[in-house]
Amino acid sequence: MSETKLFLAVFIGDKTGPRMAAWNALPEAERNAKAAKGIAAWKAWAEKHHESIVGAGGPLGKTKRVDESGIADTSNGMAAYVVVRAESHEAAAKLFERHPHFAVFPGESVEIMPVLPTPGG
Repeated sequence: MSETKLFLAVFIGDKTGPRMAAWNALPEAERNAKAAKGIAAWKAWAEKHHESIVGAGGPLGKTKRVDESGIADTSNGMAAYVVVRAESHEAAAKLFERHPHFAVFPGESVEIMPVLPTPGG
């Protein structure tokens, strides 16, 4: 078996996009039923890939941006994250095919990137 590498997977959503608008337009009972189905599917995904998950991550809250001007509230599309181990970038990406984030919930995508060594480290 070849050496495995770490990958950060960031779940992306658009709070004002058409997928979220359609989700919010569902009757409450239907939305709640879909949410329950999505949570069960997400748990099943995590169980199926438990050997690859090295950092369970979780949902992300409101964002603060810090720059030379100071601290300010901001917004971005990041909704959640998880850290996985895989033999390649492609193998890591394949873990998220048909993920409940966008297959059930109104999420847009999952972006997967390698965690690189710290320069000079």
